[in-house]
Amino acid sequence: MIFRVWWSGDFDYLFTKSEKIYMMKRIKLFSLFTLLILFPLFVFAQDSPVIADGAELIEVDDSFVFTEGPIADDNGNVYFTDQPNNRIYKWDANTNTIDLFMENAGRANGLYFDNEGNLIAAADEKNELWSITPNGEVTVLLDEFEGKKLNGPNDIWVAPNGGIYFTDPYYHREWWTRTEPDIKEQRVYYLSPDRTELSVVADQLVKPNGIIGTPDGKTLYIADIGDSKTYSYTINPDGTLKNRSLVLEEGSDGMTLDELGNIYITGDGVTIYSADGEFLQHIDVPKGWTSNVTFGGPDNSTLFITALEAVYTLPMNVKGASL
Repeated sequence: MIFRVWWSGDFDYLFTKSEKIYMMKRIKLFSLFTLLILFPLFVFAQDSPVIADGAELIEVDDSFVFTEGPIADDNGNVYFTDQPNNRIYKWDANTNTIDLFMENAGRANGLYFDNEGNLIAAADEKNELWSITPNGEVTVLLDEFEGKKLNGPNDIWVAPNGGIYFTDPYYHREWWTRTEPDIKEQRVYYLSPDRTELSVVADQLVKPNGIIGTPDGKTLYIADIGDSKTYSYTINPDGTLKNRSLVLEEGSDGMTLDELGNIYITGDGVTIYSADGEFLQHIDVPKGWTSNVTFGGPDNSTLFITALEAVYTLPMNVKGASL
C-alpha cells in the first residue's frame, strides 16, 4: 500500500505540489536504478552453472578394475573401492595422489563415514556391513536379516543421529557359492543408532541402488535403478520413512547432494538436477559407465567421480552437502 501511494503520488495532504513532483522523480529514479541492479543478479543466480567456469574433467588414475563407493573424510580426502581387486584406496586432497588404505576389504562396494570417523562399508564378499577404524580394524555390524543372508549391501548413508541406511539389491557375484538370494525382496534397511535393531524401511522397489540423505536428516533419496526412478522420502524421528514422492524418471548407481540441495546421479556420466527434479547440467565422462560421485577436496568443492577403471576430479562452483 505504501509503495502504491508513493508511486501514484497520492499524498497531497503531506506535501506541496512542487515537493511532490520532486519526490516522485527521486523515488521513480531510485526504483528504476534498483531494478536494473537486482534483475541481472537474479537472472545470474538462476542460471549460474554449478560447474566452475572453464573447469575440465581431470583423470587422476585409470589403473583399477572397477571403482566405486567414494566418500570424503573431514579433511576432504576421498576413500573409494576397487571391488574386483578387493581393496580400498585413499585420494589425498592436498597432493592429488592415491595410496592403498586396505587390502582384503570384504569386496567392499559403497562406503560412508559414521560420526566417529569409522568407515562403514558394504562388504559384498559375505553380504555383510562393516565398520572400519582409521587403523583398518574391522567390526562386522551385521550379516543377516531374520536368519537369512542379505542380498548384498550396496550403497550407504549415515544419518546425523548415527543410524545407517543401506540398499540391498541382488547382483550375483562370481565369488559367491550361492546361485540365488535368500531374501527375494530387494529392499532398503535401517540399522538403529545403537546398532542393535535392523528394520526394513522401503520395500516397494525393483532394485534399489544409490542412496543419499540431506544434512538435516529430514529427507532420504533412493534410486531404484531397476525401475529407472528416484524417490524422496521424509525421515521420521524413529528412522522410518514416509511420504514417498517421485523425483526423477531415472535411476542411479551412486548419488550425492551439493549445498544447494541439487541431486547428482550417475550411470551415463553425471547428471545434475535441482531438488524438485529440474535438469541443470550434465557431465560427460569418457567411460561406458559412471558408478558413483561425491564431493571432496580441501574446501569440499571438488567433485570426485568413479567410472569403471578410472577416477576423476572436477572443480565446482558449489560445495558438497555436509552433515
